[in-house]
Order: sequence, then C-alpha cells, then structure tokens
Amino acid sequence: MSGENRDVLRVRTPEGVTFSFHLASPVTRLAAWIIDKGTVIAAWSVVSSLIALLGIFSADLAKGIMMVGFFLVSTGYGIALEWMWDGQTLGKRVMHLRVMDERGLPLRFSQVVVRNCLRAVDALPVAYLVGGVAALLGRKSQRLGDVAAATIVVHDAPAEAADLAGLALAKYNSLRGQQHVTARLRTATPPALAQAAWQALRRREEFDPEARLELFQDLARHFRRIAHLPPELEEGISDEQFVRNVVEVLFVSAPQQARAANQSVEPAPAGPRA
Repeated sequence: MSGENRDVLRVRTPEGVTFSFHLASPVTRLAAWIIDKGTVIAAWSVVSSLIALLGIFSADLAKGIMMVGFFLVSTGYGIALEWMWDGQTLGKRVMHLRVMDERGLPLRFSQVVVRNCLRAVDALPVAYLVGGVAALLGRKSQRLGDVAAATIVVHDAPAEAADLAGLALAKYNSLRGQQHVTARLRTATPPALAQAAWQALRRREEFDPEARLELFQDLARHFRRIAHLPPELEEGISDEQFVRNVVEVLFVSAPQQARAANQSVEPAPAGPRA
C-alpha cells in the first residue's frame, strides 16, 4: 500500500494490480455519525419506553435491562447495518461512504464487530475527540476502531462508466434473463468492486498465468457471495468467464445485451448499475 496524498489510498494486490480508494474525510464521517446518532436516539426512545413498563414489576430489573438494552441498540445498530449493507449504515449511505478492509479484501464480520465495539474508546472524552484526532493524524484517516479492525472508510460515489471496448460481449451469458440475480448484483455490488473487476478484465493479459487464475478466482468468489447463484448457472463456466458475465450485467444496458445474444458486438459504455 502507498498513499499518493492524504485523500487517496492505493492498494496493490499480490497479483500486481493497483486500486485507488478516496478516503473519507473526518468532516463527512462526522456528518454520517450525526445521522446515525439521531437514528439510534429515535430507536432508543421507543425501546426505552417499552422497557420502562417493566418498572411496574421491578425498578431494579428495569434499570438493568435499560443499561444492557442501550448498549445493544447503540452498538448493535452499527454492527447489524454494516454487516447487512456491506459496510454501510444509514448515515454512511446518505453521505456516500463505505467501510472496507484496508487491503481491499471482503469485509469480515469480526472486523465489523471490533470497529463498532471500540467506538466507546474513540468517543472519549467527548464528541469523538480521541477518534477524531487519530483520524486527522493517521495516514489512512482511521480512528482507533479502524486501526484495530484493519478497516478504512472510503467515499462510495457511483463509479464512472467503464469503457468496455475490446471486451466484446459473449453470445451466451448465463446471467442474461436472470432478473433476480442481476438485480441483486446491481444493487449489492460496491462500485469499487465493479471497477476492480473491469480493470482486471482490461489488464488480464498483463498477468502471469498463475496470478491471473488467482485474481479471477478471488473476484468470482466475491461476486458469488453477492449473487447466490443457482448451481446450474455456473456449470462449465470458468472464473474469468463468470467475472466477464458479471461485468456485462453491471455495465451494459439491456438493449446491448439483447443484440449480443444474436451477434458479437463491441458495446459502448452504459455506466454501472451498482
């Protein structure tokens, strides 16, 4: 990894491919946190009102459940949404931010748990002072929770249209016509992953055969985790061809796909749907 400037983090994979990520600034992260904080407060007001009813039977029981409940709501909110929404909470979605593994690998559940459990430390003494100072001083804009979890927060703006010239569409793509699969891929694929797959296909001839095989195995594994494909859609398809099929449904419009089913074409960029 290397940083060209404070705002950009470049990650170099073992296969020799370099990807750039625009790091989120402390200001945008603060704005996302304010939205999330407001959401948690609103949710807690409802939950606490229900727990307070237990005070009719036992005030001590109600207090104990209140303490545990607040921790579960405040911490569980970030854990649940970042895991289910692939590194995003409501605030991060509004601000177009996303949590990622600092090496560009898929985000693991353990990382989500660690970074959220350490929010209490980052929040000390008030207003996330510890976390804010750490983010300002660190090369990757990481608060302490991010350092411990090996995560970064990046801007997740819509990816630029990919120039697919030279990647002629195959006449047969097992994903064409699978509306539920393509819809899931387009909504759940992070723009950074879509761009990484396109770059890998565009530069595939630059890799050694072994590195090329490993790279497309890794990319295919990520997409399969998102798509939940029926086994019959993968029969006889190599990892590289599967990634090519995914890139087509992410970046190419439906009319272009229809033409490709009848003849080999070189598509004009349609822009990613992720």
